[in-house]
Amino acid sequence: MGESIKGLKRTAYCAEFDMKNVGEEITVFGWVQRQRDLGNLIFIDLRDRSGIIQLSFNDNTDREIFEKAKSARTEWVVAAKGVVAERESKNKEIPTGDIEVMVNDFRIVSKAQTPPFEVEKAFEVGDDTTLKYRYLALRNEKLTKNILMRHKIAKIARDYFYDNDFIEIETPMMIKSTPEGARDYVVPSRIHNGKFYALPQSPQIYKQLTMIAGFDRYIQLARCFRDEDLRADRQPEFTQIDLEMSFVDCDDIMSMAEGFIVKLMRETIGVEIPEKLPRMTFEEAMNNYGSDKPDTRFDMLIQDISDWADKTDFVVFKNAIAEGGAVKAIVAKGGAAAYSRKKIDKLTEHAKGIGAKGLAYIRWADAEPNCSFNKFLKDGELAELISQLGAEQGDAVFIVSDKTRKALTIMGALRLIVAKELGIIPEGKWNYLWITEMPFFELDEDTGEYVAAHHPFTMPLEESIQYLDTDKSKVKAEAFDLVLNGTELSSGSMRITDTKLQTKMFELLGMTQEEIDAKFGFLVDAYYYAAPPHGGMGIGLDRLAMLICGADSLRDVVAFPKVQNASELMSGAPSFVDDAQLDELGLTVLKVEE
Repeated sequence: MGESIKGLKRTAYCAEFDMKNVGEEITVFGWVQRQRDLGNLIFIDLRDRSGIIQLSFNDNTDREIFEKAKSARTEWVVAAKGVVAERESKNKEIPTGDIEVMVNDFRIVSKAQTPPFEVEKAFEVGDDTTLKYRYLALRNEKLTKNILMRHKIAKIARDYFYDNDFIEIETPMMIKSTPEGARDYVVPSRIHNGKFYALPQSPQIYKQLTMIAGFDRYIQLARCFRDEDLRADRQPEFTQIDLEMSFVDCDDIMSMAEGFIVKLMRETIGVEIPEKLPRMTFEEAMNNYGSDKPDTRFDMLIQDISDWADKTDFVVFKNAIAEGGAVKAIVAKGGAAAYSRKKIDKLTEHAKGIGAKGLAYIRWADAEPNCSFNKFLKDGELAELISQLGAEQGDAVFIVSDKTRKALTIMGALRLIVAKELGIIPEGKWNYLWITEMPFFELDEDTGEYVAAHHPFTMPLEESIQYLDTDKSKVKAEAFDLVLNGTELSSGSMRITDTKLQTKMFELLGMTQEEIDAKFGFLVDAYYYAAPPHGGMGIGLDRLAMLICGADSLRDVVAFPKVQNASELMSGAPSFVDDAQLDELGLTVLKVEE
């Protein structure tokens, strides 16, 4: 059994002391990061959530205390009391590197087994191990700082929106299942056998109802749940800084968000950004970057060479154009040296993996450019293309032909790959960007059908409403996205408040009146009692923290994350439940997955 800390009260956290505290007696608690036994000297690096401070034991230390320090091992919980002194051998790598604590009271509070990995080296260990022992990995300084930064972001959000008259309102966690794009997580009801709650994909409907209720400005750090395939920037449960405002337009909402982002960047990492963030239309983003969440930290814009390609005899290009498609290119400045034929083959395979039929290229490494389709060109056509693209000796050009939107998407993905491989994406740039004039519908080029691009409560631009029945390609949404360095942080829009228009939108989504009444009747009914014009957005807290922390994955900013198959390795969730629980819920498991 460990020693009691009775009589000891923490003075401050370990990393909060410096030279101004020399001569003071302090008390600190924490975990042993490292113990160094030099015979007549013992040093212990004591760690808590703030960082590390060095404890020092020498010939003047009480022998009983010295022997306890001698026995201390990594990850033991200890308490220490002593006098702050200036270190003889300073460590500039840590904030407390100029000082140490000359210990006069030392207690071993809790002993630890040898951990399965060194906490200091948690990032060098496989995920299977660190996620199983997540509580140990979280002691790692980098992960600790990430979690603290996430906390700071949440606090800044609350402070900012509270100061701007927003009201924090909690919305239900068990709701009615409504179609919102992804699969719902469902919760069976014990009382209402055969019926299910859904965990919210977002608080969308409820926050709109708070506007109808008259609360005018709503804020919530909302937990959201989506049963979809995971990736580095996605978890099945996530948090968004969710807001809704009445009597506003899109500019008001965006301006409010800009104020938050400016404050956030200044108070977290000391970076000043413009008070008004740049804006780019959806079409401009797609045509130049091949993405509705473009990374604008580097150039290498996509160029359309369809007019040139249509004049050549290269049937691959001509056929794509004849079928209503396009030919798109990017110029990798200085890329000829980096892209050998072998590396181009690898890039081609990657392009095929994301839907390309092939990848044409020009590699200008020597005096004459090497063009993969040169034999199909007439004299002067290659020179004309190179001039049009602005390519020079030393550059590489990559070209894709396909249906226009598909070609753009493929080139957008290749643009990012090439930029990373060439190392041209600058560090320390924070390119926030609004994407505006979003299409209301998206054309599925495989089926030729238009499908909704937003949730069904999004308001079409007033001048677009006339095209709802005649030409869906002309319908624009009163919506916007916030992007940072190529990552989408938020989607927002004005909401429909007219019952007839809302019903029409449901019908355009293929819903019958019976389905509308069953799934959204309560919302449609609410509009009959007068709704103010309103809109809002949800900013992804996890993604924001990931980018500000410079992390590679959401796992690095979530305390207890899930892996790609949506399981949580530490606790073993999801797990089987016993038959008694299933019987109470009126459920039978027909298929058991081993």
